[in-house]
Amino acid sequence: MVPKKIFFTKGVGVHKEKLASFEMALRVAGVAHCNLVLVSSIFPPGCKVISKEEGLKLLRPGEIVFAVYDRESNNEPNRLSAASVGVAIPADASVHGYLSEHHSFGETDEKAGEYAEDLAASMLATTLGIEFNPELDWDEREQIFKMSGKIVRTANITQSAVGNKDGLWTTVFAAAVFINDDHTAAESEKSTLLNGKTSLQEEVLSQALRGQEKTAGPDNGLIPRDNVQNRSPILQTRTAPPGKKNLV
Repeated sequence: MVPKKIFFTKGVGVHKEKLASFEMALRVAGVAHCNLVLVSSIFPPGCKVISKEEGLKLLRPGEIVFAVYDRESNNEPNRLSAASVGVAIPADASVHGYLSEHHSFGETDEKAGEYAEDLAASMLATTLGIEFNPELDWDEREQIFKMSGKIVRTANITQSAVGNKDGLWTTVFAAAVFINDDHTAAESEKSTLLNGKTSLQEEVLSQALRGQEKTAGPDNGLIPRDNVQNRSPILQTRTAPPGKKNLV
């Protein structure tokens, strides 16, 4: 299975329980209704980046969803934490790119995001044979990567938050979520089933109407109310006992 679509999302959650704070973060990110499976850092060749809104519409409750994600939790008041996912996409759509996850304390969105993005771009650059000095700042290396013409895009999605002042657990979450290939087939199957259900309902209704017509027809042994002259007498003449008149 090679995913054809991907979207990025993030969230932050606060709760007295650590796991529950993670659940809150997943809800904000919109993926709490899915079973997330953490995978490694490959951006599939030709994979299309779609919006979060479009991606969430394609997810089904209980679905096993593959994602590259990271999270960080703490219950220390005012402590800054961050979670980030960086992406580097090659210019050649037939070549895979890279996704990199990162979490940290004491880093802002910008710093954590820059680190994750740098990591993804550096991994892709070494794969594509782009020469660069790893000791250079990210801004300088970014220019080298772009000037090579082999890397078309680098980006990141990052969520940071300051620890809850009352000591509740605060969890930050960032993810790149893959859309499974079976969604198109599933939508087609759903449409087929709905059409089949409608056809079956129509057939049942049609048969019921035909049966109703047959029940009311002249060949079923029943006599229509407006044809009472053809009905056999329900009451028969009975002979009265001696000394009494006939009942009918």
